[in-house]
Amino acid sequence: MPVPQPSAEQRGEEILAVLDTAFGELLAADPAACRARFRKMAASASAFYRGSACLFHHDLEPGGPYLDDRTGRVWIHGDLHTERFGTHLDARGRLVFDVNGFDQAYVGPFLWDLKRFAASLALLGYAKALADEQITALVHTYAAAYRERVHALAAGAKSDEVPPFTLDTAEGPLLGALRMARSLTRFGLLDSMTEIRDYERRFAPGGGAVELDAATRYKVLAAFDGYLETLPDSALGRPDSYRVKDVVGRRGIGVGPAGLPSYNILLEGGSDALESDVVIYLRQARTPAAARHVTDRAIREYWGHQGRRTVLAQRALQAHADPWLGWTELDGAGQLVAEVSPYAVDLDWSYLDEPEEIAAVVADLGRATATMHAVPEDATGHSELVPFSTERAIDAALAADEDGFAPLLSDFAHDYGARARRDHRIFVDLLRNGRIKGL
Repeated sequence: MPVPQPSAEQRGEEILAVLDTAFGELLAADPAACRARFRKMAASASAFYRGSACLFHHDLEPGGPYLDDRTGRVWIHGDLHTERFGTHLDARGRLVFDVNGFDQAYVGPFLWDLKRFAASLALLGYAKALADEQITALVHTYAAAYRERVHALAAGAKSDEVPPFTLDTAEGPLLGALRMARSLTRFGLLDSMTEIRDYERRFAPGGGAVELDAATRYKVLAAFDGYLETLPDSALGRPDSYRVKDVVGRRGIGVGPAGLPSYNILLEGGSDALESDVVIYLRQARTPAAARHVTDRAIREYWGHQGRRTVLAQRALQAHADPWLGWTELDGAGQLVAEVSPYAVDLDWSYLDEPEEIAAVVADLGRATATMHAVPEDATGHSELVPFSTERAIDAALAADEDGFAPLLSDFAHDYGARARRDHRIFVDLLRNGRIKGL
């Protein structure tokens, strides 16, 4: 017998409780920033879903098929959905299309990533008026591509047999995103954020930049010194690259980190030329949604602080990550530090409407997800946390029931997609009627 759904009022109370746990401190610190975040979430069911990873993880039932002591303990993205893919310039200087946005990354069950992506695909398909059968087919395409890539990696496929998506290997919209990224320039980014004063580059006023008082500037620079100690020895070869030219606070940051203190730091970069300057950001890292639902004490106590956790996870999940990626502490809180990249272009779904076009992209995203999950045991230098081959563990689990894998994901996609659409309507009513405490 199916479990009866809670009433809208009951579900509304549940949503309020989860949001209060996830965002209560941010609401108290910066109600305006959280209000802006929630209004963006109210725009559509997909926007609500993207902004409420806390609710998704709250709703997940523990355990399930394909999960055991190993497959329940792999590096996961934690917030994987259709908007979490785009371009970046890796440490080797290659433009790569891959998964992005690792603030929610953690160690947990691999299925959590796949289910979150599958439900987002159902929401995307619904928004494009695709039939349920077409959405099912898309989820099965994603599952099949993931399964195929995991098996190839578990069987020992070499890197040239499963190459990353680059200008040489990508096709279709992925190649389009890479070409768009290639047309961008560091000078263009610098021109939008800075100006030349007295023959030196400085941050320009306005545009979300906030001038810092002397005490805050001193604390940020002290945190920057701590950050330098977390960079790998091979990150940068020119000591002058780290010379700080200017520091500003930031406001108006996107939906994800709304309300968190954030700073931009302007550095000398790779040469004395002004066009080689680099902008990095320093931002307080948050406890990921998945962490509240992972019971393994060794995992929960491993990180030290959330900035370190974010960086270790990104280095594990993203091959040849940003060479500026590191962590530090500020006012006792863990901070994430990374480059403000001029080469970041997100996958544009607005031009993808036909199921055949979407399917080709979804297959590539399935392969990218599998590659992300296939973390080398020494990828982070902290193999004691995940001391085994994740791809072989996942491959063995899936091999035990090949036929059940895709239907598991598509059934979940339809069920949770419908729940997210209903939750979105409830959330909008909560927001309109002033029910969210602290706003």
